[in-house]
Amino acid sequence: MDIRSEVKKMKEDSPKMAALSLETRNQALLAVAEALQQQKEKIFEANQKDLEAAAESGLPQSVQKRLKFDAHKLADVISGIKELVKLPDPLSQVQLSRQLDDHLNLYRVTCPIGVIGIIFEARPDALVQISSLCIKSGNCAVLKGGRETAATNKVLFGIIYQTVTDCGLPSGCLLQAEQHNEIDELLSCHDCVDLLIPRGSNQFVQYIMNHTKIPVMGHADGVCHTYVDEDYDMEKALPVLVDAKTQYTAACNATETLLVHRRIAEEFLPKAEAALRAAGVSLRGTLEASQYIDCEIMEEAEFHTEYLDMVLSVKLVDSLEEAVRHINTYGSHHTDCILTENPEHAETFMQLVDSAGVYQNCSTRFADGFRYGFGAEVGISTGKIHARGPVGLEGLVTYKYKLYGQGQIVADYAEGRKSFHFQELDRG
Repeated sequence: MDIRSEVKKMKEDSPKMAALSLETRNQALLAVAEALQQQKEKIFEANQKDLEAAAESGLPQSVQKRLKFDAHKLADVISGIKELVKLPDPLSQVQLSRQLDDHLNLYRVTCPIGVIGIIFEARPDALVQISSLCIKSGNCAVLKGGRETAATNKVLFGIIYQTVTDCGLPSGCLLQAEQHNEIDELLSCHDCVDLLIPRGSNQFVQYIMNHTKIPVMGHADGVCHTYVDEDYDMEKALPVLVDAKTQYTAACNATETLLVHRRIAEEFLPKAEAALRAAGVSLRGTLEASQYIDCEIMEEAEFHTEYLDMVLSVKLVDSLEEAVRHINTYGSHHTDCILTENPEHAETFMQLVDSAGVYQNCSTRFADGFRYGFGAEVGISTGKIHARGPVGLEGLVTYKYKLYGQGQIVADYAEGRKSFHFQELDRG
């Protein structure tokens, strides 16, 4: 397949996609949910082939866990689609309505980004979530999944594409790139792809960022922290910490580092160690931490580590300010939590920690588009331009300015014959 030719066709179809009614987009999504349910055995059969191939090739367990697409994952993606349908239309929303002069009215209105390339690794459910979000937001999407789930992705894409085109979406609404060399072809399509969203390892995302002129939105890694403040509550802290580390260790929002205030280390750390080890977690920590827990000694530079496994780094800090400095230095600006009953400490933490998500007394695993009520997410962005945190519908739209006049010319204003009298209008 010639990716460039296909993407150019998508670019031509993107205005048609943007012009689809909300009813058409929602009906297509509901049809997808039904088709996935009806053809589930076909999906599961393909996924079993991917799982067997992964086991034979010796892929790490953390990766194999991501490959699985079973009845539970199917139920999750179908639920996500149905929640997505309930959400309001992200398109044609008037963000600004202003009269510049008599009969010269300016509006800022949301619209799709256009053609989005999403490159993701080892998660077939991501294909469903991404394509659904792009359909709802009126974007065309080029989807490139990892070779580890090639069979599952092929079946899922086939079901989704056939269903939505049968519902009236243009033929260029979705495209699946299946070959690895097609990634580099896609990266060169800066004239017809408007945005790239990579999902995968640090090395993978950095490669994408360094080999394209297309704007890239995403995150390279997920080094998330849980800080236990001196004013903590033991009954809250232990379950939150265990969940943040173990609920799904392969996710980018799993906690990788535990920071503990020195004043409570003797009381808290032994109980935290017992709870974490009971859940199967092994510990690494500083020499100081090893005075309270049995852990492998680690160096300061190793706090950059993203484990994606049942391993947790531990460090003691002297103050809230030191915890913040550590997080801003070694973290990935993804999601970080403070466990405290002191509201002032919580607000200081949330103000000073430079991350897309800052939490108090809850698991970092909540950093997810579905859990935020976005229906699903196309990815996580740790940047500060356009979208940040879990990227749902709002992150997949931009805006355009619409100016309605009655023959006005700039010369009249530049030469003083007319003047602007800015007045806000009713956005309704």
